[in-house]
Amino acid sequence: MGPTRFTAPARLAAKPAAVLGSVASTWRRLPLKAKVGVVILAVFIVLAIFGPALAPYNASAITSQATPTPPTIHHLFGTDNSGGDVLSEMLVGIRSTVEVGLFTGVIATFLSVLIGTAAGYLGGYADEGLSLFSNVVLVLPALPLLIVILAYEPHASTFATILALSAVGWPWGARVIRAQTLSLRNRDFVLAAREVGEPAWRIIVFELIPNQIGLIAASFVGTVLYAILTSVALAFLGLTNLSDWSLGVVLYWAQSGSAVELGAWWWYVFPGMAVAILGMSLVLINFGLDELSNPRLRSSATLLRVGRRSWRPTDPTPVVRDYASAVKP
Repeated sequence: MGPTRFTAPARLAAKPAAVLGSVASTWRRLPLKAKVGVVILAVFIVLAIFGPALAPYNASAITSQATPTPPTIHHLFGTDNSGGDVLSEMLVGIRSTVEVGLFTGVIATFLSVLIGTAAGYLGGYADEGLSLFSNVVLVLPALPLLIVILAYEPHASTFATILALSAVGWPWGARVIRAQTLSLRNRDFVLAAREVGEPAWRIIVFELIPNQIGLIAASFVGTVLYAILTSVALAFLGLTNLSDWSLGVVLYWAQSGSAVELGAWWWYVFPGMAVAILGMSLVLINFGLDELSNPRLRSSATLLRVGRRSWRPTDPTPVVRDYASAVKP
């Protein structure tokens, strides 16, 4: 009884350590570009959480000021034509932009995984029907369709924008996941699970999906990037709720206020740079995930130097001749 009493807590205590060790190991394996992207994205997520509390002024405050003013010590990013602090508007608006990207990524990726794995594993009429549905949604022009959908709801809320983006953002990932599922459905571990009588849903959830985590992660990152850039474009066109601040809404008011004609570069440069840096972080993460899963894309730092040539992990095993021993009599 003595050993049993103390080994159970030891096992429970060892699980968090194992999880932390796995996370640390994954972080070390990530390429540098992915690490940089994760750090930048983490900064934006922190700003999305604490941004409204850090805003130095009320983002919706209106003064009698008629012209935008350039950056000063009191307004680091300048003001707009109504006297609003651009920095405060951005700190409040980052939350909405990040929310749209992350929630759309979660919903669209869930649909991609559900439809892609079901179509690839079930095959037959189920595969043909789901593939046809995916192809129909895929060929629809996304941005014009979103404009039409959101035009029926004036001042569309963030939730409506998320649903609209998710409705047209899942087919790309579904096609890729379906193709990967087709290559996995006849593997030994899937056939063994089928032989022991495992139901289809259990094979999909516990056998197929865990073997596509890297692909699903890349699909999620790509969908988040698509959602952020498209939501900014929709807000810039005035198709979202303009009373809720986002980076796209800041750009909309800059365009409506003739910021370019007035030479108020700070009014559109700073929010535009924020959108570009946020998008760049997701692109770096996506490239890093591709590099991690594909040895041919790894950087030259991972090359093995043999003789006078550098060998990649996927190259044939080099054969080096020992000339010194070959010339011995």
